[in-house]
Amino acid sequence: MDENIKENGRVSLSELKLPQDLKKLSLSQCGRLCGEIRNLLVNTVSKTGGHLSSNLGVVELTMSIHRNFNSPEDKIVWDVGHQAYVHKILTGRADQLMTLRQENGISGFPKPEESEHDTYISGHSSTSISVACGISEAMRLQGSDNYTVAVIGDGAMTGGMVYEAMNNCCARSDSNMIVILNDNSMSISKSVGALEKHLTTLRNSEKYINTKRKVEKNLNQIPVFGNKVAKSMKYAKDAIKSTILERNLFEDMGFIYLGPINGHNLKELEQAMRMAKTYHKPVFVHVKTTKGKGYLPAEKNPGEYHGISKFDIVSGNPEISAGDSYSTAFGKELLAIAEKDERICAITAAMKYGTGLQYFGKKFPQRFYDVGIAEQHAVTFAGGLASMGQIPVFAVYSTFLQRAYDQLIHDVAIGGLHIVLGVDRAGIVGEDGETHQGMFDVPMLTTIPNTVIYSPSCYEELRSCLNKAIYDESGLAAVRYPRGAEDVCFDRSIINTNSKFLRSGSYDTLIISYGRIFNEAYKAQSLLDADGIGCDLLKLTKIFPIEEELIKEILSYRNVFFFEESVGEGSISQKFGSLLMENDYSGRYRRIAANGFIKQAAVKSCLDKLGLLCGKMADLIRSGRMENGKA
Repeated sequence: MDENIKENGRVSLSELKLPQDLKKLSLSQCGRLCGEIRNLLVNTVSKTGGHLSSNLGVVELTMSIHRNFNSPEDKIVWDVGHQAYVHKILTGRADQLMTLRQENGISGFPKPEESEHDTYISGHSSTSISVACGISEAMRLQGSDNYTVAVIGDGAMTGGMVYEAMNNCCARSDSNMIVILNDNSMSISKSVGALEKHLTTLRNSEKYINTKRKVEKNLNQIPVFGNKVAKSMKYAKDAIKSTILERNLFEDMGFIYLGPINGHNLKELEQAMRMAKTYHKPVFVHVKTTKGKGYLPAEKNPGEYHGISKFDIVSGNPEISAGDSYSTAFGKELLAIAEKDERICAITAAMKYGTGLQYFGKKFPQRFYDVGIAEQHAVTFAGGLASMGQIPVFAVYSTFLQRAYDQLIHDVAIGGLHIVLGVDRAGIVGEDGETHQGMFDVPMLTTIPNTVIYSPSCYEELRSCLNKAIYDESGLAAVRYPRGAEDVCFDRSIINTNSKFLRSGSYDTLIISYGRIFNEAYKAQSLLDADGIGCDLLKLTKIFPIEEELIKEILSYRNVFFFEESVGEGSISQKFGSLLMENDYSGRYRRIAANGFIKQAAVKSCLDKLGLLCGKMADLIRSGRMENGKA
C-alpha cells in the first residue's frame, strides 16, 4: 500500500501490510502508530483480561525490532512471552486481538502454530537466550546469515539458566545473535538481588551517557566518507565506554554491550538496532523502559496491572473485586503461624502478591525471602534453612515448581529435610493455557520418596492442612490448592485433613475425588440421588501417600469412579487403580483425569471438557452403571 504511506501522512494499523510496511514509515508516523497500539492494548485487555503493563512498556521496542529485522526469516524469541501482544499486533493479528486468551482465540503467549512469526513457544522465564543460542547455531550449520533476537526482561535475568546460556552462546564469536534486555526495574514483584544493583549502576551512569551523546553529536557533524569512518565512530563509542564504565558483566561474558538506551525513543532504538547488526557477533542491547507506559493507572501500579482481570478503563478498577482467594487464605494463615513460631520462614520466586505472601513480608521482612525468578535456588535455599532447624515454606505456582524437580530430590528429599511447599494454582488455571495449567505437580511429587501431599477443598481445610504440613510431617510436605476463591456447597462438618467416607446407604457405587473437584462430586451425588441412583463418596484430603485401609474398604464396591484435576499419567487415581488390581479388585474402576496439554479457555470450560463438572460426572456414572448391567 505504498500509495497510502506518504511521508508523515496519517496511517493506521488497518491500512498496513504487517510487518513489512513498518519499514516504509517515518519515525513520526511510527510514533503515532505507537499511540494507536497503546489504545488498542488498553481497550482489549480491559475486556479480556491479560498482561497489560509489560506490553505497554515495549511498544516502541517491538516497533523498532520489526523495522530493523525481517521476521520470520530473522527469528525473534520472547522470554516468558507475556509481553508479546505488541508483536502479535505488528505481525498482522490486530483484528484478532479481541479473542486474546479466549477459547479458540489467540494465545496470550507466543505460539508457533498460531503464526510463522512466533518462533518458539514460551510461558516460563529465563529461557530465551538458550533458545536463541540453539537457533543461531542451527542457522550457522545451515549456512544462513539471518539474525536471532532474544528479548528478555530484567526479572528473567535473575534465573540461572540465563547465565548458563550466555556462557555458552559466546563460545562462537561469529554468531548473528542479539540479546535485548528490556529493563523496566520490575518483574512481577520488584526485581531483587545483586543483578538489580548492577543494572542500576549501568542505568545511572549519567557521565557515560552524556559524554557518549556529546561525542556522537560531534562525530555526526563530520562528513561520512565510507566504512572506515563508520567503524571509527563505533570504536570511539567503545573507547568512551571502556574509559568511563570500564567493563561490565555482559562484556565479561563475551558480548558487545550497547546501552543503556531509552526504550521509548524510536530514534535511539533505531540507532542501537542498526549498530547491533553490524557486529556479526553476540551483542547485548540494554534498553530502559517504563512498565505500563501510556496508561496512568498501570504506570503508577505496574505490579497490579502485570496480569489483570477485566477492568474499567476510566477508573482502572477491576470489574470484580479480588476479595479472598486460596492464595490470601494461605498467606494469612502462614502469617498467623509465624507470629507464634520464629522458625517459620517464607520464600517466593518473584510472586509475593500472587502467592499471598505480602502479609508475611510486611510483618516479618527478616524472615521473608524473594529470591527472584529462581525456583531451583529457592528449593535448595530452603533446604539450607531447614538443615539449620528453620521451617521454610516456599509458595510457588504449580507450573513453576516443575523447574525445581532435581532440587526437590537431591537437595531436600535425600537428606530428609523438612520443607513445606505451598503449591498455588494447582489444577486448571484457564486463559493462560498450556504453559500455565497446574496439572503436573501431583505426578511429579509422588515420584519423590517420603513426600506427603495435602489437597484441601476449602479455606478452612487449607488452614488445617498447612498446620499439619508444618508440624506433623518431617520431610517434604506439599499443600496444593487452586487459583481463585472457594466454591463450597458440601456440608462443612465433613472437613478433615485425612480421608473420609461419606456413606448414606448400602450402595455399590463409590465416587472418589479431592481438592476443589470434590465439590463437583458432591453435587453429582445429589443429581444422581434425585434420579434414584445411590452413591457413596470418598473425600481425600491427605492424598499421598495412599492409606492401605482405604483400598481394603473400596474393594467392596462394584463401581468406582475417581475424578481428578491432574494429568492422568502418574496421578493419584492411577495409583489407586494399580493398588486395586494388586488386591484382585473384581469390580468396574473408571478414572477421569486430563490427557495431554490443555489449551486456553475459561476454567469451567476446561473442567467441563475434562468431564470434571457435576453434570458430566453424573452422566458418566449413569452410563457406567448401565453398561455394568445396572439400571
